[in-house]
Amino acid sequence: MDNSDMIDWDPIVEELYSALEGKVEKKTLHEDLEKYVLKYRTGIAVAKDSIIKKYRNPRPAGTFFNGAPVTKKVKELEGTEMQVTIVARMVYVDKKTINTKAGPKEIISGILGDDTGTAPFTIWSSEGEFEKGRVYTFKNGYTKKWQDQVQVNIGHNGSVVPNDDVTIAAPAGNVSAPSSARDVNIADITDQTKSVNVTGRISGVESRQIKVKGEDKTVYGGILTDETGRIQFTSWVDHGLKDGEVITAKNAYIRSWKGIPQLNIGDNTQVERSDRAIEAAPSGPSQKTVEDIMKVGGGLDLSITGTIVDVRGGSGLIKRCPQCNRSVLGEECSLHGRIEPVMDLRLKLTIDDGTGAISAIINRKDTESLTGITLDMAIDMAKEKGDMSVVADRMSSALLLKKVTVTGNVMSDEYGPQMSVRGTELATTDVQKEAEELYSIVEGSL
Repeated sequence: MDNSDMIDWDPIVEELYSALEGKVEKKTLHEDLEKYVLKYRTGIAVAKDSIIKKYRNPRPAGTFFNGAPVTKKVKELEGTEMQVTIVARMVYVDKKTINTKAGPKEIISGILGDDTGTAPFTIWSSEGEFEKGRVYTFKNGYTKKWQDQVQVNIGHNGSVVPNDDVTIAAPAGNVSAPSSARDVNIADITDQTKSVNVTGRISGVESRQIKVKGEDKTVYGGILTDETGRIQFTSWVDHGLKDGEVITAKNAYIRSWKGIPQLNIGDNTQVERSDRAIEAAPSGPSQKTVEDIMKVGGGLDLSITGTIVDVRGGSGLIKRCPQCNRSVLGEECSLHGRIEPVMDLRLKLTIDDGTGAISAIINRKDTESLTGITLDMAIDMAKEKGDMSVVADRMSSALLLKKVTVTGNVMSDEYGPQMSVRGTELATTDVQKEAEELYSIVEGSL
């Protein structure tokens, strides 16, 4: 029975529309709501949580209690508010640049406080000038919790306006900058880590020019290494960093790109030279398990050993556009129209190491090495059978259930981790030895 006429969808759609800062059309939200409630038979609260997770980073269950705007004191904030107004003193404020998928973005962040407490805030815009010590009304914000601390966010539908009708004394103590940074080793940094204090050895420092709000800006990048691992960094300020020196970066922040954590040294980061003894970056890739990678999100120069459990579609002999190198079907490129494609070899594998599975994209050189089938051989096979898929079938027969070590960079998206492979090696397996060991284990358990 369709009970859609018994539900007033409009208030729920408005609530979602506001929570998602107007980035999703109301028609789409309405359709999603009906699908979850009427087709999947979920409750309203579950449907709202599911939709917000679909279009934005996941939020804790119970995020949506009431769509009506409320006014709260800092101490009353729970980290689940979607439309909240706070009257507070601007205890600390600063503009900084962060990395996003669309490139560098300037935001305003700091600490707000009233007579009940303080909380960090972020205004997701660079518009406006704000005075430290002045009282403002933070309108239509939303809150999140990170490491048990409530954070206030002002998005597209929010605003921050001066409020000279209220006087709020400065909070006790000297609050000069966010204090959420924690001491970490590089191996402990994940794509969910925020502010950190980290010590490491600098290598590969280079400068580059980027555009920020239409103006040229010089940034500095390289690798930071400690005893546990290494991480790419970007410094938005010239700290005179040099290869080989050891530094401590205090109140640096982490941004991830396709699941790969990156260290950012911003305006509020203190950089100190350190006498801590750290060896130069280890040569060669870091051996990891899929479980290790899933915890971090991604990484550079990693090595994984596992079993090939699937040779996926798109493997074997393929055609590429000679201009953009994209794989194409037929002689038509979506970007360059009618083309004369070039032939290439590729493998798209699923590798399972016992802790999890990862996708791996393997280039022509390593495909030839793994399968023993060269490009010329593949072209001849396809011509003989009149079908390009015969190449993938032959490769699948040769590789399935073989153990392989792959090396490369791992990125993550909504489909999970994927390695862009730059090196492969089939493991040599002593079948008789493994069978004897398995037999001993089974016999011992009887």
